[in-house]
Amino acid sequence: MSETTLPTKEDIQARLRRGPYHEWLGIEVLSVAEGEIELSAKWREEWVVNVEGGYTHGGILAALVDLTADWALVSQTGRGVPTIDLRVDYHRAALRGDLRAKGKVIKFGSQVSIAEAYVYDADGKLLASGRGAYSTPKPKA
Repeated sequence: MSETTLPTKEDIQARLRRGPYHEWLGIEVLSVAEGEIELSAKWREEWVVNVEGGYTHGGILAALVDLTADWALVSQTGRGVPTIDLRVDYHRAALRGDLRAKGKVIKFGSQVSIAEAYVYDADGKLLASGRGAYSTPKPKA
């Protein structure tokens, strides 16, 4: 991907939604900038891990951290890339409702890149954050 050509949010949306899991999560690209992305995920009752409390399973939050950090790299890679390592911190329980995630590139490398993401509820409260290492060598021709 050229450094001067940033994929459009519609282009990234189409690429992301090709994945059945991303489609199931209801991922929508809200904005994209150089080394940054903002996504939303549409609430699903299947996310609930505790029926009485209505808490969202932590795996959903971890998935959002991973894919948001990963796709923050799209301005340099033009594509999603494999995760090498991921750390997620949970800050508060996620209750029923749509989620929003913001990701940004921390360091872009020729082989490995680092990006982080933050997941928020509809009121803007931080639910989870994390940082990942991603494999970013140029694709073989």
